[in-house]
Amino acid sequence: MILKDKVVIITGAGPGMGQATCRGAAAEGAKVVVSARSVEAIEAIVADIKAQGGDAIAVRCDVSKTEDCNALAKAALDTWGRIDGMVHSAYYHPDWMNLEAHSIDQLTTAFDVIATGGLRMAQAVIPTMKAQGSGSIVNISTLATRKPMPGEGGYAMAKAALNQMSRQLAVELGGTGIRINTALMGWMDGAPLQSYFASLGEGGDAFRTQRASEIPIGHIPPDAACAKAVYFLLSDYASEITGAALDVNGGDWVAP
Repeated sequence: MILKDKVVIITGAGPGMGQATCRGAAAEGAKVVVSARSVEAIEAIVADIKAQGGDAIAVRCDVSKTEDCNALAKAALDTWGRIDGMVHSAYYHPDWMNLEAHSIDQLTTAFDVIATGGLRMAQAVIPTMKAQGSGSIVNISTLATRKPMPGEGGYAMAKAALNQMSRQLAVELGGTGIRINTALMGWMDGAPLQSYFASLGEGGDAFRTQRASEIPIGHIPPDAACAKAVYFLLSDYASEITGAALDVNGGDWVAP
């Protein structure tokens, strides 16, 4: 249990990576603050965690609102008196389209949720972490910031800004005991991707096989397995790591 008794806030606890991270962190001993905009969804995750013997609370949060981010941090403090980790997984994915014709409004929303939302959350937890003299922030980014894919430029731009924010904070917070790192996720097998393959109809299985063959490890990494890298970065095993960008995508970032 590498997160035993650590209080960890997780934003963006929707289907897929967010939910997997919440459940896995609890299984690793963390006290989890489960957050997303959907109250029904986060309460279901908390109920599941408690049924498995874990400890968690559900707190609704829209990371595009500073007051929500501050309230989320306060809920963790009111419940457990400290904040050891924060995972920013909330995101907004604009339409798949080339940048030359992209919706500026959608791009602005992506930046507000992904990059500025990550900074709002960091600002909400940093004072507590500074007072403690310790803390770990992990921002969830994407392979698309290393390996551009046509049509995904809007999402990748916002995630790239999140990457830079992580490096900037790592330098600015040197000596405070606070670590800030980024996990770059690629294709992940889970509910969202399974729905995507199903939407392709008869060609879905063939495309899954092709995509898996293109990833060096030979399969599409499951979201629950990818989440383990996040627990490592949150844990004391990563005590000497800050400002890092860890590829958690089966080696897909080096494949042609």
